Amino acid sequence: MGRNELGDIRRSQVITTHGPGAIIDFRAGGAGGAAISVVSGGLEAWDERARPAGLQHPQTIFEPRLQKQLEVDGFRLPPVAPQVAPGAYAPSAGSLSGVRFPQWLHCPRCHLLRQPNGWREAPGDPALFCEPCSGGMAAADRVHVVPVRFIVVCPFGHLDEFPWHSWVRHREGCSLGALALAGSATAGLAGYILSCRNCGASRSMEGCFGDDVAGQCRGKRPWLPGDHEDCPGRDDPNSQPRVTQRGASNLYFSVVESALDIPPWSDALQARLVQFWPTLLRAADAPARGLFVDMLGLPAQLAMTRERLIAEIEARIERIQAPHPNLRWEEYEQLTKHEHDFQTTEFEVRPTPPPPELRPWVDQVVRVTRLREVRALRGFTRVLPPTGPEDPRIAPISVKATNWLPAIENRGEGIFLRLDATRLRQWETSPAVEARAATINEAFGAEWRRRGGEGAPPRTIRPRFLLVHTLAHALIRQLSLDCGYSSASLRERIYADVDSFEMAGLLIFTASPDADGTLGGLVRQGEPAMLAQIVDQALRNMSWCSSDPLCIEGVHTITDSLSGAACHCCLLGAETSCEEFNRLLDRALLIGTPHEPALGYFTDYLTSEV
Repeated sequence: MGRNELGDIRRSQVITTHGPGAIIDFRAGGAGGAAISVVSGGLEAWDERARPAGLQHPQTIFEPRLQKQLEVDGFRLPPVAPQVAPGAYAPSAGSLSGVRFPQWLHCPRCHLLRQPNGWREAPGDPALFCEPCSGGMAAADRVHVVPVRFIVVCPFGHLDEFPWHSWVRHREGCSLGALALAGSATAGLAGYILSCRNCGASRSMEGCFGDDVAGQCRGKRPWLPGDHEDCPGRDDPNSQPRVTQRGASNLYFSVVESALDIPPWSDALQARLVQFWPTLLRAADAPARGLFVDMLGLPAQLAMTRERLIAEIEARIERIQAPHPNLRWEEYEQLTKHEHDFQTTEFEVRPTPPPPELRPWVDQVVRVTRLREVRALRGFTRVLPPTGPEDPRIAPISVKATNWLPAIENRGEGIFLRLDATRLRQWETSPAVEARAATINEAFGAEWRRRGGEGAPPRTIRPRFLLVHTLAHALIRQLSLDCGYSSASLRERIYADVDSFEMAGLLIFTASPDADGTLGGLVRQGEPAMLAQIVDQALRNMSWCSSDPLCIEGVHTITDSLSGAACHCCLLGAETSCEEFNRLLDRALLIGTPHEPALGYFTDYLTSEV
């Protein structure tokens, strides 16, 4: 391992769990090495460590519709070190950096607590060690110090150290000397004793997760230059920082925006125009774009007449600048109408007749034999998942706005289902169904207000969305059994709206950075006979949960009121597969409840003779 190198992470992790601002654990020297905890650096660190900076870097990708929505000119892939010789790579050209966090480190032998400058280090080795405990040991046998377990986290994304000195309550006149954290025979936090070796003050860690322990947020952002800012929630009693464990699962929720590469943006012409697209888009008018085309000699380069090329460019400019663009609606149209004349290698669909058994409930099936998805990271939240793209607690991944964002591209296949519009409208206007969805919508609004949102919440949770989302989870569980993919290899894309654009469909797809999602296994399950069996079994599995009656009565979701009847035994799955962080689910809207069977959209199907 080279100088100060910590290890490798997958590209997809940078967009989901290990992005800028995330705490990442490494082992120096591989498994069994010293534990090192860092915060992944922001986009400024990307430009510093993986040059050339910005979109001049060769590892870039583009998707015009997503660029328009996020107001950027393109996306950068997480850098991969280029190979300079067989088995040799140039890490300085393709690596990311992190900042050691927490700064407080603990010796497992003498139990001292110190910051990095209180420990010894070997040149080029990021692992620190306790010199008195290591003595004259060889490098492999040194007693390495480990990161402390307790940190302070703010709902607005800030990170800070645990207040060790204030917690121990030094005696008067103490110079805030050496601290030690040792275990005892007592179980739980009461068994961890923090003590000062200067004044003799000591205190157990019991109660360290209390609401008033962290104090006021100092706005610390170790992943960004400048380190801190004024915390927007400083005076909000609902937004105070709290003590948590360094490995807590709620420390990082990535805010990811994604788009499918659909025609005309997925055709060969757009691939040739990609490097010029931001300039064409910003041009003042059509004549200005024509001058740019002539100056670069694009007609000759693209083997097209000037008139045809300009006409194609203007048609695309008009399309992408249309008022109120909606990425999902454009994809929904392509999936449901599939009427295009563009030659594309990134998007291919095959309409398939719905199984006769499902036609009263499902009116369209499309097998997507080829697709490309671009997923871009634009921020993250801590403590709670984001309520939407306008959540005020989304933390930034750069100090200043950039003309690019981190992203990955995935290629795969999928199955698209559209629910019958007539039956769906009858079902979702039922008073009982509306009342059940209203309960979740009220909880969503309450969470939005608790998190500092002003005015009305950014979205309304309707029965249609809950139904489609729940059906997607049920199908992912069943498909993972029938086609051999793990549930984490499948992902949902929900198309459910009744306001601006009426949609009622779902896409289950295998978009994956590797070849696992392009082998045809999922598309084959979309054939009528197989799909009928899959949907039938998925619905029947939803009619009973091993946690019933607690699950169907909603007892398991009392602490998370953004779902109805849903638990790990029936609906919850891998969070990387779900667009809503395993929330906004309700099994009762699929199959009803024992007391109200009419709540279920598919209740008639389950009680029919088919």
